[in-house]
Amino acid sequence: MAERTTIQSSGFANVSHEGTITGFRVRLRQPNYRGLRLSLIEGIDVTVGDTTYPAESNCLMLDGAAYTHAQMAEEIATRWPVGVCADVHVPAPGGLQPGVHDVAVTLRLRHPYFPPQFQPVFVRDQRHITIIR
Repeated sequence: MAERTTIQSSGFANVSHEGTITGFRVRLRQPNYRGLRLSLIEGIDVTVGDTTYPAESNCLMLDGAAYTHAQMAEEIATRWPVGVCADVHVPAPGGLQPGVHDVAVTLRLRHPYFPPQFQPVFVRDQRHITIIR
C-alpha cells in the first residue's frame, strides 16, 4: 500500500547494471487525485542533499517500462494510475552512500482542464529516507 506522501520510504536504492552502480532510484506515488497521462508530466527533478538531478537526465519506470524525459512528452496513451507507484531512476555514477538522505522531488504537471496561465502545476515533496545498499 502506498504511503500518503509523494516520496515513498520503500524503493530508495542504488541501481546497478552489470555489477556497476550507475545511479539510484526514488519511488513516488502518483500525486494527482486521478490518473495522469505521461505526456502531461513536464518533468521530475530530484534533489539529494545539495545536489539536484534535473528531469532531462532522469527516467521514469512504470509497469516495467522505462520512459526518458523526451519519451514521456510523446507518450499520450500510457497513464500513471492513482494508487500506483513509479520509480524515478537517476543517473549518478557510484550511486549514493548507504544511510539517511534528505531527498526532495519537484514534479511539473499539466492538467488539461487548467487555463494555460496556471500551467504547469508544481508538486513538491521532501523527506528523510534511508538507502540501505
